[in-house]
Amino acid sequence: MVVACPFFLPIEKLAGGSWLHAERLPLGSGWRGHCTAPGYEGKVPTQEELTEFCNLGYAEGCGRLPVDRMWDSVRFGARTLQDGKKGTGGCIRVRYVCERGHRPVEHGELEFNPQEARWESRHHDDRVQRMAECFLIGYVEKRKCRETMRAAS
Repeated sequence: MVVACPFFLPIEKLAGGSWLHAERLPLGSGWRGHCTAPGYEGKVPTQEELTEFCNLGYAEGCGRLPVDRMWDSVRFGARTLQDGKKGTGGCIRVRYVCERGHRPVEHGELEFNPQEARWESRHHDDRVQRMAECFLIGYVEKRKCRETMRAAS
Protein backbone atom coordinates (compact mmCIF):
# COMPACT_ATOMS: atom_id res chain seq x y z
CA MET A 1 0.00 0.00 0.00
CA VAL A 2 1.21 3.45 -0.84
CA VAL A 3 -0.24 6.93 -0.40
CA ALA A 4 -1.69 9.71 -2.56
CA CYS A 5 -2.57 13.35 -1.78
CA PRO A 6 -6.27 13.50 -0.80
CA PHE A 7 -6.75 16.80 -2.68
CA PHE A 8 -5.50 15.46 -6.02
CA LEU A 9 -8.14 14.48 -8.56
CA PRO A 10 -6.44 12.27 -11.15
CA ILE A 11 -7.75 12.53 -14.71
CA GLU A 12 -5.36 10.71 -17.06
CA LYS A 13 -2.20 8.65 -16.87
CA LEU A 14 1.00 10.62 -17.07
CA ALA A 15 3.42 9.18 -19.60
CA GLY A 16 7.11 9.83 -19.17
CA GLY A 17 7.16 11.02 -15.57
CA SER A 18 10.50 11.31 -13.80
CA TRP A 19 9.86 8.59 -11.20
CA LEU A 20 12.38 5.78 -11.04
CA HIS A 21 9.67 3.14 -10.48
CA ALA A 22 6.36 4.68 -11.56
CA GLU A 23 4.55 1.36 -11.04
CA ARG A 24 5.22 1.74 -7.29
CA LEU A 25 3.37 5.05 -7.07
CA PRO A 26 0.17 5.16 -4.99
CA LEU A 27 -2.13 4.85 -7.98
CA GLY A 28 0.04 2.35 -9.87
CA SER A 29 1.52 4.98 -12.20
CA GLY A 30 1.83 8.75 -12.45
CA TRP A 31 -1.32 10.72 -13.18
CA ARG A 32 -2.23 14.17 -14.46
CA GLY A 33 -5.19 15.90 -12.90
CA HIS A 34 -6.13 18.92 -10.90
CA CYS A 35 -6.20 20.20 -7.36
CA THR A 36 -9.35 20.22 -5.25
CA ALA A 37 -7.91 22.03 -2.21
CA PRO A 38 -10.15 24.89 -1.03
CA GLY A 39 -9.39 28.02 -3.05
CA TYR A 40 -7.46 26.05 -5.68
CA GLU A 41 -10.25 23.94 -7.17
CA GLY A 42 -9.45 23.07 -10.77
CA LYS A 43 -5.85 24.37 -10.64
CA VAL A 44 -3.66 22.26 -12.92
CA PRO A 45 -0.40 21.38 -11.16
CA THR A 46 2.98 21.83 -12.80
CA GLN A 47 5.05 18.79 -13.77
CA GLU A 48 7.18 19.37 -10.67
CA GLU A 49 4.11 19.51 -8.41
CA LEU A 50 2.75 16.31 -9.95
CA THR A 51 6.08 14.62 -9.31
CA GLU A 52 6.72 15.96 -5.81
CA PHE A 53 3.26 16.34 -4.28
CA CYS A 54 0.11 15.35 -6.14
CA ASN A 55 0.99 11.74 -6.87
CA LEU A 56 2.31 11.34 -3.33
CA GLY A 57 0.80 11.88 0.08
CA TYR A 58 2.07 13.95 2.99
CA ALA A 59 2.79 16.85 0.64
CA GLU A 60 3.79 19.25 3.40
CA GLY A 61 5.78 21.35 0.94
CA CYS A 62 2.77 22.03 -1.28
CA GLY A 63 1.54 25.59 -0.86
CA ARG A 64 -2.04 24.56 -1.64
CA LEU A 65 -2.32 21.97 1.13
CA PRO A 66 -4.84 23.39 3.62
CA VAL A 67 -3.86 23.54 7.28
CA ASP A 68 -7.36 22.46 8.31
CA ARG A 69 -7.86 19.09 6.63
CA MET A 70 -9.27 15.69 7.49
CA TRP A 71 -6.57 13.67 5.69
CA ASP A 72 -2.93 13.95 4.64
CA SER A 73 -2.94 10.91 2.42
CA VAL A 74 -4.90 7.94 1.14
CA ARG A 75 -3.54 4.39 0.90
CA PHE A 76 -4.91 1.68 -1.36
CA GLY A 77 -4.61 -2.07 -1.69
CA ALA A 78 -6.69 -4.63 -3.59
CA ARG A 79 -7.45 -8.29 -3.93
CA THR A 80 -9.60 -10.32 -6.26
CA LEU A 81 -12.04 -12.71 -4.64
CA GLN A 82 -12.64 -16.00 -6.39
CA ASP A 83 -16.27 -16.78 -7.19
CA GLY A 84 -15.85 -20.56 -7.00
CA LYS A 85 -16.56 -21.26 -10.68
CA LYS A 86 -13.38 -23.04 -11.77
CA GLY A 87 -11.32 -20.43 -9.93
CA THR A 88 -12.52 -17.54 -12.04
CA GLY A 89 -12.16 -14.06 -10.64
CA GLY A 90 -15.07 -12.62 -8.75
CA CYS A 91 -15.31 -9.14 -7.35
CA ILE A 92 -12.31 -6.94 -6.64
CA ARG A 93 -12.10 -5.41 -3.19
CA VAL A 94 -10.18 -2.17 -2.94
CA ARG A 95 -9.17 -1.31 0.60
CA TYR A 96 -8.49 2.28 1.52
CA VAL A 97 -7.08 4.06 4.54
CA CYS A 98 -7.33 7.84 4.87
CA GLU A 99 -4.58 9.10 7.18
CA ARG A 100 -3.80 12.24 9.11
CA GLY A 101 -0.41 12.58 10.77
CA HIS A 102 0.53 9.03 9.68
CA ARG A 103 -2.45 7.60 11.59
CA PRO A 104 -5.68 6.10 10.24
CA VAL A 105 -8.70 8.40 10.39
CA GLU A 106 -11.04 6.46 8.12
CA HIS A 107 -10.81 3.08 6.42
CA GLY A 108 -12.96 0.64 4.55
CA GLU A 109 -13.46 -1.45 1.45
CA LEU A 110 -14.92 -0.59 -1.93
CA GLU A 111 -16.11 -3.36 -4.18
CA PHE A 112 -15.90 -3.55 -7.97
CA ASN A 113 -17.73 -6.11 -10.09
CA PRO A 114 -15.56 -6.70 -13.20
CA GLN A 115 -18.16 -8.89 -14.94
CA GLU A 116 -20.65 -6.01 -14.89
CA ALA A 117 -17.99 -3.26 -14.97
CA ARG A 118 -19.55 -1.39 -12.05
CA TRP A 119 -18.84 -0.47 -8.46
CA GLU A 120 -20.97 -2.37 -5.95
CA SER A 121 -19.89 0.03 -3.22
CA ARG A 122 -18.38 3.48 -3.60
CA HIS A 123 -16.59 5.97 -1.37
CA HIS A 124 -18.60 8.98 -0.19
CA ASP A 125 -15.85 11.42 -1.27
CA ASP A 126 -15.61 11.77 -5.06
CA ARG A 127 -11.84 12.38 -4.90
CA VAL A 128 -11.15 9.16 -3.00
CA GLN A 129 -13.51 7.29 -5.31
CA ARG A 130 -11.67 8.58 -8.39
CA MET A 131 -8.32 7.62 -6.85
CA ALA A 132 -9.72 4.14 -6.18
CA GLU A 133 -10.78 3.90 -9.84
CA CYS A 134 -7.28 4.88 -10.98
CA PHE A 135 -5.70 2.45 -8.53
CA LEU A 136 -8.00 -0.29 -9.87
CA ILE A 137 -6.84 0.36 -13.44
CA GLY A 138 -3.23 -0.21 -12.39
CA TYR A 139 -4.14 -3.25 -10.30
CA VAL A 140 -5.96 -4.92 -13.20
CA GLU A 141 -3.10 -4.14 -15.62
CA LYS A 142 -0.54 -5.67 -13.24
CA ARG A 143 -2.68 -8.79 -12.74
CA LYS A 144 -3.01 -9.27 -16.51
CA CYS A 145 0.73 -8.89 -16.93
CA ARG A 146 1.45 -11.46 -14.19
CA GLU A 147 -1.08 -13.91 -15.65
CA THR A 148 0.47 -13.53 -19.12
CA MET A 149 3.93 -14.18 -17.69
CA ARG A 150 2.71 -17.28 -15.83
CA ALA A 151 1.03 -18.63 -18.96
CA ALA A 152 4.21 -18.10 -20.99
CA SER A 153 6.41 -20.03 -18.56
